[in-house]
Amino acid sequence: MERLTLPPGGAAAVDEYLEYRRIVGEDDGGKQFTPEEYEEYKRKVIPIRLLNRLFVSWRSPTGVDCKLVGPETLCFCTHRYKQHKTDFEVIPQWRPISLPCRVPGCLCRAYLYVPLSGAQPIRCRCKHLADQHSAAPGLVCNACSKCSGFHSCFTCACGQPAHAHDTVVETKQERLAQGKPVGRDVPYAAMGGLTGFSSLAEGYLRLDDSGIGAPSVEVLDASVTATDHPFLRAFQASSNSPPETLTDGGTSSQVPSLRKPEEDDMAFFERRYQERVLLKSALALREKEMEKRRGRRVGNMHTRTSHILEMQLGPFNHQILASEFFSLTTK
Repeated sequence: MERLTLPPGGAAAVDEYLEYRRIVGEDDGGKQFTPEEYEEYKRKVIPIRLLNRLFVSWRSPTGVDCKLVGPETLCFCTHRYKQHKTDFEVIPQWRPISLPCRVPGCLCRAYLYVPLSGAQPIRCRCKHLADQHSAAPGLVCNACSKCSGFHSCFTCACGQPAHAHDTVVETKQERLAQGKPVGRDVPYAAMGGLTGFSSLAEGYLRLDDSGIGAPSVEVLDASVTATDHPFLRAFQASSNSPPETLTDGGTSSQVPSLRKPEEDDMAFFERRYQERVLLKSALALREKEMEKRRGRRVGNMHTRTSHILEMQLGPFNHQILASEFFSLTTK
């Protein structure tokens, strides 16, 4: 494998390029700005982003942001969020706010998040994939004439179908009014709804509706009801039971792979190594014992067969037949 080495100052140059790419995004059209153009771009665009940032999320009927859209999140048109119009000098007054795709020739007029089933696009009720539908308004299928528009019965992890979710584009003030996180003001392009590392997780994994992070004590102590997620209902009994303390006579002594409370790393690994050595020796002794038993069984069988053949065929022919018989049975 080829080894990549950087000259002195190379790491700083890489960091500067990453910063450039995060700020400029797709606005340079694939041709890198000159230092003068880059400074002029930052003076013009960064104040707009700090003031008029738009937050994009895929929201369930219960108000949970099941997916917070980021720069690389795909749209229904198969282009990424950073390839759509995300910077506005003046935020439009109408709702919903449309974020059209900027890729030449694309018919997408507004960013629309579509979930994935693993790594594959989800299917419409017409049995065709999402990327087989037109990105133009109406989202009709290109593979059949019976589809009236994309409509998927795919179920989100929150328990609601995909068609019941909405792609929501809102301002900082609108999110604050709902108690949802807005994070820090950043100059980067097309940040969407990302406000921190917790934004990368799905909505039901964040434990609360806003995705802020650590939930309050009231949320953790709340009783599990029939409307809660099936995961919570399945483990309600185990979560209410008191935790067991691992002691020498408890679970750690019954399960060798568990570390005992008083063991450090080296003692634990040494104990596991000795256990494997003893197990290997026991298996070898058992294999030898089985070989001896098979040998005694074959010897006894040879003696009994020779005695029977001698009684029936005489003392001269039974030895030849017995040797041929055992040469066949022992192969």
